[in-house]
Amino acid sequence: MAAAATAASLGLAACGDGGTGDSASQLTWYINPDGGGSDPAGGGQAQLAKECSDASGGAYTIGVQLLPNSASDQRQQLLRRLASQDKGVDIMSIDPVFVAEFAEAGFLAKVPADKKSELSGDAVDPAVTNASWKGEMYAAPFWANTQLLWYRKSVAEKAGLDMTKPVSWDQVIKAAQKTDTDIGVQASRYEGYMVWINALVEGGGGHIVENPGADGKELKFGLDSEGGKKAAAIIQSVSKDGVGGPALGSTDETTTLDMFQNERAGFMVNWPYVYAALKGAEVPWMSDLAWARYPQTTQGTDSKPPLGGIEMGVSASSTKQDKAWDAVACLTSKESQKAYMLGTGNPAARKAVYDDPEVKKDFPMAALIRESLDASGPRPLTQYYGDVSSGIQREYSPPGAVNPSTTPQQTTTLLQDVLKGDALL
Repeated sequence: MAAAATAASLGLAACGDGGTGDSASQLTWYINPDGGGSDPAGGGQAQLAKECSDASGGAYTIGVQLLPNSASDQRQQLLRRLASQDKGVDIMSIDPVFVAEFAEAGFLAKVPADKKSELSGDAVDPAVTNASWKGEMYAAPFWANTQLLWYRKSVAEKAGLDMTKPVSWDQVIKAAQKTDTDIGVQASRYEGYMVWINALVEGGGGHIVENPGADGKELKFGLDSEGGKKAAAIIQSVSKDGVGGPALGSTDETTTLDMFQNERAGFMVNWPYVYAALKGAEVPWMSDLAWARYPQTTQGTDSKPPLGGIEMGVSASSTKQDKAWDAVACLTSKESQKAYMLGTGNPAARKAVYDDPEVKKDFPMAALIRESLDASGPRPLTQYYGDVSSGIQREYSPPGAVNPSTTPQQTTTLLQDVLKGDALL
């Protein structure tokens, strides 16, 4: 069901789609691309802006401005506007990893005390954690993403892999070798690679940053821990054993989905949107599709699936913060998150959405998504995340050069030098 159809059942209608922030009731929401664009007719966040504007009874009107595609470019554009105290920014869709950086710089307004319960609601704990910084809540969980292990049942059966039980990366790698198929992973030099590395480290019992909140010079890293070395060993194995595809260092979510759709990959780690994508492509082998929890870094130890999604924050420079938080409450409500999930395929942050019959129908893996979100391992919560991620991506690229004996320590040294001002990225 489309977001518009769901919204219609709520009695919501349309409003303006522009927004300059000039009038007393006009709010401007900077949104990340979600397939709907900035045209409300396209659905997604622009559609929610229309619905919540009408529901406000004239108290506010939400216009949207579209941010760039990549998370790093979104960060740069928002930082420039926030640093210049641009009063044309009221509400922002923010990648969870940047909340700490924005809050530390004083760019985000704190969530009002009387709104905290409403905005955190029954959201999964990791999403609430990522909306907070140093004991204060600065954003509201909007949608929370996680990755699953997608596989073809026939390939797993041929490999003798029992998918009724948790599987490890080592088992999946061996299964791919045995069946002469690939594993779709994201290993290009971009944020998606950081997502994979972090999930491997977290699943191994470690943390890339061991003391979140510390000043740069005091940050301690866990890349060279037992879990960190195991993570590097898995990346090395995927590359060395040739199961990552012919261009492992150029893979992202789209290329891995192509590998899987074309039956070159028997396994793939990717976000839930791929289910709708495969259905829409009418792949002839759809009945062979299955899914399971993210693979274990260490066999016998629960995996820590990746955590993604979007948090919704209000600019500290906005002159309409009260109206903005009222709008955020509508935009992140259970009804809005359900409509958004059904309309775009992006999973809700609120647990109750997964119990909805319509959501269960459209997402037969809904229970697993919720379980994975609850058990997820967020990326490092630090105001220096941009430097940390960039440094790791650089040292772990190309993936074929990763060596568990040297790469974790070399990366740790680089990050320490960068944060001390002794090196540049």
